[in-house]
Parts: sequence; C-alpha cells; structure tokens
Amino acid sequence: MTPELAATLIATAAITVYVLLCWALPFGRCHWCSGTGTGKTLIMRRLRSCRMCGGSRKRLRIGRRIYNAVHNANTDAARAARAKDGNAS
Repeated sequence: MTPELAATLIATAAITVYVLLCWALPFGRCHWCSGTGTGKTLIMRRLRSCRMCGGSRKRLRIGRRIYNAVHNANTDAARAARAKDGNAS
C-alpha cells in the first residue's frame, strides 16, 4: 500500500466518521463556556448565562451548519422551480 493511498483512506474514514457524527449528534459542547452554560462578566466577575449558547450548554456543529445551509438552498431552489412552473401553466 502506497503512502498516498493510506493517507487517502485515512482522510476518507475521518470524513465519514465526522459526517455520521453530525448526523447522529448534531449538537456539541459549547467551547465558550466549556459546557457549563455560564460565563463570567467583566465587571464584578458575576456568573451569567453564556452569550454564545444562551445557557443551553450546546452548539450546532460546523458540519451540521453546512448541511443545513445546503439543504435550505436546495429546498428554496425546488420551491422557486415549482412556483415558476405553476405560473407558466
């Protein structure tokens, strides 16, 4: 097995695992609050809910965001095509 083939197989396997992870578990731990849901303010260091996750402790994974954007674009294009065909009749 050549090194190029091995690298390609490893990269393909990693991408496949990440895609399956985004499909099965679309939400991951928030990196800003480390999954606690709280963050300290600058003044008096009070604990407040995290600005990035809103206190839910979860964030949408990047791969799932990309999937949602592609899916929404495809849905919008199909809707526009149906509307165009409906007006032409």
